[in-house]
Amino acid sequence: MSVPQSAPQPSSPTPGEGLPILEVINLKTHFFTEDGVLPAVDGVNFSIPRGRTLALVGESGCGKSVTSYSILRLIQRPGRIVEGQILLHSTRSGTIDIAQLDDDDERIYHIRGGLVSMIFQEPMTALSPVHTVGDQIAEAILLHQDVSKTEARDRAIAMLRKVGVSAPERRIDQYPHEMSGGMRQRIVIAMALVCNPELLIADEPTTALDVTIQAQILNLIKNLQREVGCSVLLITHDLGVVAQAADEVAVMYLGRIVESGSVRSLLKSPRHPYTQGLLRSLPSLNHGRRLSSISGSVPSLGAIPPGCPFHPRCPHAIVGRCDVGSPPALEVVGPGHRVACVRVAELPAADPVSAESGRSN
Repeated sequence: MSVPQSAPQPSSPTPGEGLPILEVINLKTHFFTEDGVLPAVDGVNFSIPRGRTLALVGESGCGKSVTSYSILRLIQRPGRIVEGQILLHSTRSGTIDIAQLDDDDERIYHIRGGLVSMIFQEPMTALSPVHTVGDQIAEAILLHQDVSKTEARDRAIAMLRKVGVSAPERRIDQYPHEMSGGMRQRIVIAMALVCNPELLIADEPTTALDVTIQAQILNLIKNLQREVGCSVLLITHDLGVVAQAADEVAVMYLGRIVESGSVRSLLKSPRHPYTQGLLRSLPSLNHGRRLSSISGSVPSLGAIPPGCPFHPRCPHAIVGRCDVGSPPALEVVGPGHRVACVRVAELPAADPVSAESGRSN
């Protein structure tokens, strides 16, 4: 696969089977502050297969949302992408390196909402309180498609019906505050999918919802993904959500990927101590077993430890080995399964967790 090195030019569409929709290569997004440079994303690599769901997992402050905002070029000063590539392999526009686009390049606006859409964490933040939900969905349609206002309204109603909004002909003229949290999240999903994006980014789409509504929203996203045919990047801190909704998973800690693989492989045989700690803390994946928490907390980006950044919290860390040098690189430990830990060959995998146990029927 050729990789553009300079200002990107769309290539011929390549919808071939097996080609990933997105490749993130050595992505670095840093924030330049009075206190120094904060490496929020510091050499991240992953790809998202076409039609599949990749979950990016980690605690708050590990760089997950910054990664997703980088893909959409939503990083504001003092942050900026300083290195790496974000290759979008679009069947409509060819291959584009999003990281290399100028801030005023019109292709950025074509990508946002048209080729890549996002479900934001808080629907009340994503939705305007002074415009009806119908106007907001129609605006997305009019921005990316050559249709009349009447047709845009009809499509908005059809999309509301598709995401399970009752009485869409009436709801379309309501304001966000007139709806429940679960209903608002359905509106945000409708806005994200109404233009049939090739990639959907879902940033903690169920965090503010109760368990029952959370399951409904996850199932809705999966069903719409199959219908639309898009890929999904799911941002979450909850491996229980991963077990329910994802195909592949990348575990992120302090701006780096520390473990990646299929959901089945990673839940059955987690190898990095951080991944193991995340799994042991989840009631939904530890049926009847004693839960434990990860000691300490995620350090600030201005105080990242040397060596493996997780070593101060790791029960297996060895002084003079885990706390020196550069962070360890990812190495293969099984088919498609990679881990960044200097002791990975010595440490056994944690007790297996069934990937099917968290999946809904």
